Amino acid sequence: MTTRARSFDAAAALYNAHRPGYPAELFDAVEELAGRPLAGALVADAGAGTGIASALLHARGARVVAVEPGDGMAAELRRANPGIPLVRGDGDRLPLASGRFDLLTYAQAWHWTDPARSVPEARRVLRPGGALALWWNDMDAAVPWIAAQDARVRALFGADGVSFRGLPPGPSFTTREIRWSRRVPLEAHLANHASHSAFLLLGEPGTRAFLDAERDRLLRLFPDGTVEERYVVTLGVAVL
Repeated sequence: MTTRARSFDAAAALYNAHRPGYPAELFDAVEELAGRPLAGALVADAGAGTGIASALLHARGARVVAVEPGDGMAAELRRANPGIPLVRGDGDRLPLASGRFDLLTYAQAWHWTDPARSVPEARRVLRPGGALALWWNDMDAAVPWIAAQDARVRALFGADGVSFRGLPPGPSFTTREIRWSRRVPLEAHLANHASHSAFLLLGEPGTRAFLDAERDRLLRLFPDGTVEERYVVTLGVAVL
């Protein structure tokens, strides 16, 4: 798991350039379920990566501290978001003071933790009544071409290409699903795939062969070279 988690360091710029962001409706739901506005809230964004979620939380008025273990990802976060404080650490050992934070977020990052350690750490750093918010942003498999592409990815990698996605036992989570979409150039869609850990570990020849075949398929569906990616964000919020 550590090897996969740290594979992003060598591709941090690719990750930051092509990974999708998050819709405003996600942060509306976080505010509703956490029971407080993001404006003025002290928020720790754990597993912050290049700061995609950190920047959006900051834009909503939150006082964000980003937590990231990887050298390459941290360097890209500092470059892209120089106004957001960054501390080095991971979700199993948060380098944060106890009982201080209004909100602790894991954007696309909780599955890299050990819940036996990360849940107690969340309880430690959150103030009484603070909230833990976990979310995953996945392409919507209800769309036929996305389901077909997902099947090809799974056939290539098997179980090794699938990360565990699930809410931990203990905290009482309220969940939401938020659907959204973005239109991107075909090459950006393919680069997004290339930034995922399974492809990073596969290596350049195997990744290139898979993406070349995907390019040919998708050009038949999107002859203008613009892909409409549809997503589902799965959100869980627990007030601790």
